[in-house]
Amino acid sequence: MNRLMANRGLLQIFFALLLVIVIMFVSNYVVYKNSISGIYEKVTQNNRLAIKNIIQSFDSSFTNVNNLMFSIQGLPYDNLESAEDKRIDMTKAYTMQENISRLASSVDYIEDVIVFYNNIELAVTAKGTSDLKILFEKKYKHESWNYEYWRAFAKSKHALTFFPVEDFSVSNDGLTNRKQRLMVAMDGNKVRMSDKNVMVLLNADKLLKKIDLSAMIPGASLIVLDANRNMIFSTDKEWNLDKVLNDVYFNPSQEGSLTRENFEYNFYRSEYNDYIYINKVPYQFQNINSVATANHMIMISAIISAVLLSAFLSIYLYRPVKDILKLLGGGHVKGNDFRKIYSGIVSVQAENESLKKQMDFVDSEMRRGIFLQMLDGFSHAQEYDIQMQKYYSDFFRKRQFVMAVLHVKRLEEYDQPLLRIDEMTDILSSGLSSKIDHSVVFHAGSMQFLALIGIEQASERKTVMDALESFVNRAMKEELKGYSVWGCVSKLYDSKVSNCNEAYQDITYGMLYRNVNMPRTIVDMDAIRYVSDIYFPFEKIEKLSHTLLSGKADDGIRIVAEIIQENKNRNIHYHQLAHIAKCIFFYLSKQVEDSSSGNKDFCKLEMDFCWKVDNAFGYGEIQNALIEVVRFIANKRNHDQKSKLNPEFISQYIELHYMENLYLDHMAEVLNTSPKYFSNYFKKTFGINYVEYFNKVRLSHAKEYLKHTELSIAEIGEKTGYLNSSTFTTTFKKYCGISPSDYRKKPVD
Repeated sequence: MNRLMANRGLLQIFFALLLVIVIMFVSNYVVYKNSISGIYEKVTQNNRLAIKNIIQSFDSSFTNVNNLMFSIQGLPYDNLESAEDKRIDMTKAYTMQENISRLASSVDYIEDVIVFYNNIELAVTAKGTSDLKILFEKKYKHESWNYEYWRAFAKSKHALTFFPVEDFSVSNDGLTNRKQRLMVAMDGNKVRMSDKNVMVLLNADKLLKKIDLSAMIPGASLIVLDANRNMIFSTDKEWNLDKVLNDVYFNPSQEGSLTRENFEYNFYRSEYNDYIYINKVPYQFQNINSVATANHMIMISAIISAVLLSAFLSIYLYRPVKDILKLLGGGHVKGNDFRKIYSGIVSVQAENESLKKQMDFVDSEMRRGIFLQMLDGFSHAQEYDIQMQKYYSDFFRKRQFVMAVLHVKRLEEYDQPLLRIDEMTDILSSGLSSKIDHSVVFHAGSMQFLALIGIEQASERKTVMDALESFVNRAMKEELKGYSVWGCVSKLYDSKVSNCNEAYQDITYGMLYRNVNMPRTIVDMDAIRYVSDIYFPFEKIEKLSHTLLSGKADDGIRIVAEIIQENKNRNIHYHQLAHIAKCIFFYLSKQVEDSSSGNKDFCKLEMDFCWKVDNAFGYGEIQNALIEVVRFIANKRNHDQKSKLNPEFISQYIELHYMENLYLDHMAEVLNTSPKYFSNYFKKTFGINYVEYFNKVRLSHAKEYLKHTELSIAEIGEKTGYLNSSTFTTTFKKYCGISPSDYRKKPVD
């Protein structure tokens, strides 16, 4: 044994094996630190950035609501009473409703806007006008926040208030109710010049979809407190805020944190409205201590076993020392023991490579998140800016820049495999890099890609435009074959972070205000000219409605084509054409009969139509969407044609069109029969002649107007279809026995 130990070759093998074990131990320890502790630290750091992004999204949403309220308060309708008789001026109310609807449509997560006055029961909303009490008892019903509560709250002195997210019972038709999560915002009244009250109902699901809470670390929760420390939002119903807030001193000018049990509570204060955001995150990954202890025991056991194994192998492998050295140098050796060692080394290398790819992916996502954060135009905390500055050099390498948006849409007739988002990003990034000196491309969501393009001199902007359009046209034929692509380029700006928001606003407006006759694939924001001469012919739309009533699809398609073509010739904006198409759609929707199966089919048609119009690349897609609607309604009318001559359809049609001149000839045409046959059928079926029945329907609606509105006798006669007030008065007295004015004076039963 002494001779063996004294042998120099044996000692070389022993220490060589020890060296291998030491290297493996160090590699495993590095992997352990990177895979557990390192990743946890990286994830928690990213979570802090994600929370600040979420806070910015909340602030942006609250700012939009505040700006909307300010715009509505600025409308010139301090009261709705006429100066002559102090009655409600419905003309003002309808004009105000149109303005509110236009303002509210710019924010997609707003469910409704309600404006009411302290001494008037009329409520003006983005969707119409209503009695305030009926609105909160029928349409937006809540057990606690009812009509009396909102009246009392409106009269109390208060600042802008956001109420917590709650389930409301919402009814759009007065018959069916559905639960919907809403957040209510009420404007402040401490300093204002009128008794106008503005209430905004936010769709909580759409708001959270915009804010995107999925960026938080798994297992984390978020709560939002207003300036008075009232909770308005929480993702965790089991929070004990009293315990947490009583155990921490939170300096409102700084961030704070508190560790309790297995969680860390991070406190943030919004610089916009003094709201407090509390983020509850796991202090460590679950069972991390037991995992760490187990790894330590495994490594200690491995060291002891390795020393003993090295001593044994140094004796056993004395002769093949050259082969062992060859293996450590990367050679090929037979024998299971050596293969296990080699396999272990390869496995560690593979794990290290996987971790490196994960870190590269996290870094790429951070760059994307910071770029998107620059677009909101808000200031950030100093430490956040410091974190962001190391990425600025990647974005701004030239003196000036333009921002471009590229919209990608898959063609329906293309049946090749879909490209992934990362593949599209790589195609656009590499393609722009081959045409332009400096550009960065990021996916912004919904098949939209944003590009920041550096420019050294202002004269290069046109060259960049041409290069971008050339690349897009080529890509649609090659790399992006089967996809349609169009884009918009902003104005030229100096390379500053503060200018990113303005550039983003440019391309946002460009998407809305691009003209339908823009000949190029890439829209230049500077080339857009505002057009107000839209074509919306009421008489043709009315004719279209009557055409579909008879099931004549071809005539309806021709009218739609004429309207779209005329607006195309006037070169109006895309958002104007989309609005015209939606107005036509909802005007035609009254032609769909009220039935459960019909409503289900029409609801799907409406969703498909709105999606196609909102995502249309060209005016032809909007026209095709309208044509599908025309064919649907016409086919439905043709399908139901045989069942029209029945009491239910006739009474329903009269109820919907009682304000029109429904002569016998008109009804006979609708029902595809002769006037004489219809008259005889009606009297036999209803037990009364058609004219008397028609007048009674009109007068029943007139009675409702007389009892529940302040409209004049002449206005009520006009609304119920009578040519003048004298005819209305004579007919009313004939069937009711008293004049309309005397009926109005009678007490309500």
